[in-house]
Amino acid sequence: MTRLLLRFLLLCCLASCVAMLAGCPKSASKGTALDEAQYAYSAAIRWGDFEGAWNLVDPKYRDEHPLTDIDFSRYKQVQISGYREKGMELQPSGKVMREIEIGVVNRNTMAERTVRYRENWRYDEESKRWWLDGGLPDLWQGE
Repeated sequence: MTRLLLRFLLLCCLASCVAMLAGCPKSASKGTALDEAQYAYSAAIRWGDFEGAWNLVDPKYRDEHPLTDIDFSRYKQVQISGYREKGMELQPSGKVMREIEIGVVNRNTMAERTVRYRENWRYDEESKRWWLDGGLPDLWQGE
């Protein structure tokens, strides 16, 4: 009898959880959307998918500063060995700034170095998504 009662209670709990999940809104909050955009961007950079990362850059910036095939070919000369967030700050304008440290290996010389990079993320109310406000990281700074 006790087992039957426990199974019934477990079934009721499971059914109520499913009902609650079914009623959850499908759209992500602004914070969740930011996390997802930053994760997608950092994953693209880590895996050397700079064209994929470029798609997360603000379309206005992409139109004003188009990258050529030669620009993308420069990114193929490096391997990313690390991508670490060093800090994040919410700006008064509503933008989010992230300090990033990227490990970069030159494929030709196998020399590794570290590059500091600042990401600025802007939320677009119209498209309901976050965009990187600026271009791809300059992996050749100081050369």
